[in-house]
Parts: sequence; C-alpha cells; structure tokens
Amino acid sequence: MDSRNRRDKKPAVKKEEYAVVLDYLSRGYVKSDMSKFGGKPIAQAIGTEYFTLLELAPKNGVDLEIQDTVYIGKGKRDKIYRVLGKLDFENLTATSRIELDYAIRDIVEANEEKFVNFFNTTESISTRQHSLELIPGIGKKYMWDIIKAREEKPFESFEDISKRLPTLADPAGMIVNRIKQELDTTTPRRGKNRYYIFTQAPRRPRNSR
Repeated sequence: MDSRNRRDKKPAVKKEEYAVVLDYLSRGYVKSDMSKFGGKPIAQAIGTEYFTLLELAPKNGVDLEIQDTVYIGKGKRDKIYRVLGKLDFENLTATSRIELDYAIRDIVEANEEKFVNFFNTTESISTRQHSLELIPGIGKKYMWDIIKAREEKPFESFEDISKRLPTLADPAGMIVNRIKQELDTTTPRRGKNRYYIFTQAPRRPRNSR
C-alpha cells in the first residue's frame, strides 16, 4: 500500500458494547420520512464508551424504558434485536434531547476515574492548542492552573479537582458540555469545535449490524 492510500484510509469505527436509551417509540416515528424503518418500534440511544448516537430495534415483545442501559455488543443480546445505525444529532426527538444531558452526566460520573485521568494526563493537540482549552469554562485562563496543580499532585476525583481549583466547581459538567458540543452536528465545526476528544467524528453512510 502506498503512502497516499494510507493517508486516505479512514480510521475504523469503534463499536459500542452498551447504550443508554434516550427515547423509545413503540410505534416508530410519527413522520414516516424520519427513518427507513418507519412504523416499527425503535429506540434512540447513546453509547456508553464513545457517546455514539444510535438507532436500535428491540426484540419482539420487548418494551424499553428511557435511561435503560442495554447490551448491543456482538454477544447474545437480551433486549436489542439489531443496531440499525448511527443517528445524527439533528434527528434526535424532543425527548431524546432532554434525556441526553442526564445520560451523558450519568456515564461521565460512572466513569469518574477515566475522566479525572483526562485532567491528569491530557496534553497539547497542536503547537497552538492544549486539550484542556477545548473544555467549556476552562480555556487558557484556567489551563495553567490545572497543569500546575496536577504536577504538584495528580487529581483523585472530581471533588478533589473542585476543592483544589474552586474555579472549576463542576468538572464533570464541563466534560458533559464538551461531549454535547462534539455531538452537535447542527453547528459549523470550526476552531475549538473541529476537534473530537471524547467522541468519534461522524461518518456516513449508516451501517446496520
């Protein structure tokens, strides 16, 4: 394979193992043009590892509950028949948009060690920009405070971060806001928004599995 082909090769899509249900439509979408799977039960969900927005088809006779965590990996699934594909942010239902904040917050807090480690280890992503600058509410103003504090002693928890740096009263919330920014495909991806730290860049077409 020549260097041009290597550059053109897109990174593999990372699969989710679990997802949180954001909305469940037992009769499918109200508008028939919302999905090629119109008229059939469908769920909108978000992956717990890469925050991928997904459409899921439940198994026959299974009713899903909002904020349920369901297995969608390659093994035997108890509730989900099929992962229909990735879902664009603009196609989230009103209910999904409301539940999105709660779901992301729960996922971040359930994986506190992972996201605290981000504050402890993240580095520059270019010669001009540090990953910490991309987090809403931090920017260059508080970036160096974080770096200085973690050099003295690594952060141990979200609470530890907020205690040692009172200006960061809700570090988990800052992560949640960044994830939402990355998922939002309705705004142009320029400046800080063009980077993906916690999510995968959107890809088309949607593939079923």
